[in-house]
Amino acid sequence: MDLTANDSNVLRDEARKMAVAGQGDQAEIAYRALLDDPVHAGEALNYVAMFAVARGRPADALELLTRARALHPGDLPTLKNLGVLHLQRGAFDEAIDVLSRARDLDPDFFVAQLYLGAAYRAAGQHDVAVAHGLAAIGKAQSLGHWISDATTPAGLRDLVKQSMLFVRQGRERLLGQTLAPLFERFGRESMSRVARCVANWLGQLSLAPPDSRQKPTFLYFPDLPSTPYLSRDLFPWQDALEANATMIADEVMSVLQDNNASLEPFLGEPPPGMTSSYLGGGLDIKPKWDAFFFYRHGNRFDANCTQCPRTAALLDAVPLARIPDHAPECLVSVLGPGSHILPHHGVTNTRIVTHLPLFVPSDCALRVAGEDHHWQEGRCVSFDDTFVHEAWNRSDRNRLVILMDTWNPHMTAAEIEAVHDIVLAIADISRFS
Repeated sequence: MDLTANDSNVLRDEARKMAVAGQGDQAEIAYRALLDDPVHAGEALNYVAMFAVARGRPADALELLTRARALHPGDLPTLKNLGVLHLQRGAFDEAIDVLSRARDLDPDFFVAQLYLGAAYRAAGQHDVAVAHGLAAIGKAQSLGHWISDATTPAGLRDLVKQSMLFVRQGRERLLGQTLAPLFERFGRESMSRVARCVANWLGQLSLAPPDSRQKPTFLYFPDLPSTPYLSRDLFPWQDALEANATMIADEVMSVLQDNNASLEPFLGEPPPGMTSSYLGGGLDIKPKWDAFFFYRHGNRFDANCTQCPRTAALLDAVPLARIPDHAPECLVSVLGPGSHILPHHGVTNTRIVTHLPLFVPSDCALRVAGEDHHWQEGRCVSFDDTFVHEAWNRSDRNRLVILMDTWNPHMTAAEIEAVHDIVLAIADISRFS
């Protein structure tokens, strides 16, 4: 019997009410009447399929969900349900394929990603399973889900708990594999601070900086001096930069005066209609924080380096913190007139940020842990950006400094090598987060 649009809407609403009321048999009958409805067939096919699963008829469910996917290939609930069915059937490759498609369509679909992790685990691909499980749990908990039984749907509780245990054990195993050769090479005593750093990241220890103004957002390395600004004497390599500061400024200014200079927003482009949470300014001023990158996330911008060859050569001689795809950040930082980089904390105290000021108008300053520093052109300043810090330009001209990341000088060479390996291991574990 053909249904009018109004009739199908009424029947769909009744089916939903019966399903919510626990009247599954009646809801299934109502949804069956909608299996060929042009508007509600997808929802009906999914409900009847899940009803078939509950009644021990997986073959029927597979046929229904296959129809639903053909009807709406990108429908997320259908992909999730089909992936879960494949997982229950032991068809792990099919489950991974379908659930991966759901995650690709919506990286924040954390329920599908939880099942994707379970599918990889069942298929014996444990490292990938850990990464997907970690991502799913992190996304869910950031929104207030899966923190307790009360915030976890009953049907998911066992899987969530299993995944949490698997992820915890997996992280410990993977980082243990990273630490083992370092302990063997350098000795446990030399790696004692490294071991505590990792234990803190894993949640096995609860360590915090002695100064409450210091809050690393990612990785805290214990027992380093807790100092907002670091002494110039710790960075002898700064001599070469300062001796060439005028040349660097001339070369950089010449490039930036070209309209084709590769300036990019330091923080990336904000979503449409939104502004960066890191930037503020006056009511009639659009704040700007742009960058001419020499390195970003560890990747060298060869074209920019070619435009400033002498500057690039000097920067390449600096002991920059180098981790593939992660560090350093090395750039000309251009803070626009009236712009304010709002107070925030950096990711790790294993690195130190250095500024070489090139052009500093009046009424510009850096503030770290409540202490103001007024840049002096050609004179480096180094600070630990895990302390709360901010910067402003209250003039009507751009402020230019070269910004670069170097390793914390209070770390040993062995510790630096260890942190390099640990960051890469953590990135691999967190690759889907």
